Amino acid sequence: MIKLMKRFEIITVFPDAFKGYLSGSIIGRAIKRGLIQVGVTNIRDYTKNKHRKVDDRVYGGGPGMVLHAEPILKAVEVSQKKFKKGKTKLILFSAAGREFTESLAARYVKNYDNFIFICGRYEGVDERVKKILRPEEISIGPYVLSGGELPALVVTDAVARKVSGVLGKEESLEENRLGVGVPAYTRPEVFKYKGKSRRVPKELISGNHKSIESWRVSHRKSG
Repeated sequence: MIKLMKRFEIITVFPDAFKGYLSGSIIGRAIKRGLIQVGVTNIRDYTKNKHRKVDDRVYGGGPGMVLHAEPILKAVEVSQKKFKKGKTKLILFSAAGREFTESLAARYVKNYDNFIFICGRYEGVDERVKKILRPEEISIGPYVLSGGELPALVVTDAVARKVSGVLGKEESLEENRLGVGVPAYTRPEVFKYKGKSRRVPKELISGNHKSIESWRVSHRKSG
């Protein structure tokens, strides 16, 4: 596990979308304990027009709206100034980006201290943002979402959980043990549902650590 604090800054049009998740559960506790820092920047705070408009129609015609370059660039500049130490990774969430994986999360947490996430919206961001900032474009799967807010939470969670102390015990990282997807059971030992008894595998309640480990290895999912 990585012991240095990780700092995240999320740049978005919808800052309220993050309040619930970031204030609760494991991530919320990690923030309160000072193990990670997560900031949310509203792109609208960097607009010049009185209506705080951040998007406009596409040049050349076509449906949808595109986010203006200037407020995004200003928001990134301010975010970069917050990170006076450490190496910073700049990411733009885009359906056309590189697919995010567990190995990529491990690489991020190993090589970077700070993260700035740009949440795309609508038809995306003005292409000049990409040319000026050269962020890494990331997608969380082979599908299209309405914006980058959910991907930002996914990547924040995947990286933050690798910071020492966030999960409480390093053994909690299942990917460091047998890989993800190993079946798990808890009490009661016998669970009845619709007239049928469903029992915990005998190996797991045997008390034999070698037998338990062997069962888990044989039942882990590949990939």
